[in-house]
Amino acid sequence: MNNQLETVFVDIEMRLDNFLKVKFNISRNQAKIWIDKGIVLVNGKTKKASYIVPQGAEIAVQTLPIKELDLQPKNIPLDIIYEDNDIAIINKQQGLTVHAGAGTDEDTLVNGLLYHLKNLSTINGVIRPGIVHRIDKDTSGLLVVAKNNLAHLSLAKQIEEKSCKREYLALCEGTFAQESGVIETNIVRHPIERVKMAVSKDGQGRYAKTNYKVIERFTKGYTLVLCKLDTGRTHQIRVHLKHIGHPIIGDTVYGFKRQKFQLNGQLLHAFRLSLTHPTTQNRMTFYASLPAYFCNVVKKIKKL
Repeated sequence: MNNQLETVFVDIEMRLDNFLKVKFNISRNQAKIWIDKGIVLVNGKTKKASYIVPQGAEIAVQTLPIKELDLQPKNIPLDIIYEDNDIAIINKQQGLTVHAGAGTDEDTLVNGLLYHLKNLSTINGVIRPGIVHRIDKDTSGLLVVAKNNLAHLSLAKQIEEKSCKREYLALCEGTFAQESGVIETNIVRHPIERVKMAVSKDGQGRYAKTNYKVIERFTKGYTLVLCKLDTGRTHQIRVHLKHIGHPIIGDTVYGFKRQKFQLNGQLLHAFRLSLTHPTTQNRMTFYASLPAYFCNVVKKIKKL
């Protein structure tokens, strides 16, 4: 596979490494590797990863071509709770993968978006059109989709600057000792089970911060908590709650293998999403009620 030169123009002022991360769907560490190798030029010159790229700048990158999947629109039912010319807000159902990946190239949220929406941003290529951020397959709730590139860059910048607020409800094992707290760790790929993530023991990996607050305590050792993300690492809330001894009910990856309530995944729901609209600059907040299966478990717990 031969190298190819790709030239793009910056729509919104942004750090160079962050722009590469969003544009090419790579980690910030990979972006820094590209920059350090000198294969990234800003207006014809090499720059540091922390360089703030001005609006309108030309960035040229010598990259390897990305293998593209032949994604097809599919009539997958989607709960689109809001849509305009720039964004769409989706209340994703449990069990739906957000985009294609290893072993998954159909029946994803992206296939459904291609069917239901006329336009999607192209910054992440054909594999992840419109996708600005993700939630796990078996996590339900809200995520924002970008319908054009300008909206995509604006939303990505909001996530990076933590002005896009994402809040989750999780039903957890055990009784929390504190009413609220902050979990701060580095998260890495699990050294043995590669499909899992883990809290780093040696400072390696990526910094992750989760704020939690107890919403309701139940008898028999269950707790409903609100989690607010300051970062968005893979499986972050699930890893952090397991780390403090309170795995999410139904999470057979990070919690108990034995199911108590015949669930198909963890009881984790992205119920509130706040952002600034890319065009109007109005602050917008969206809500998604807990799904029925989540509420049913809460009812069962209250009867124990």
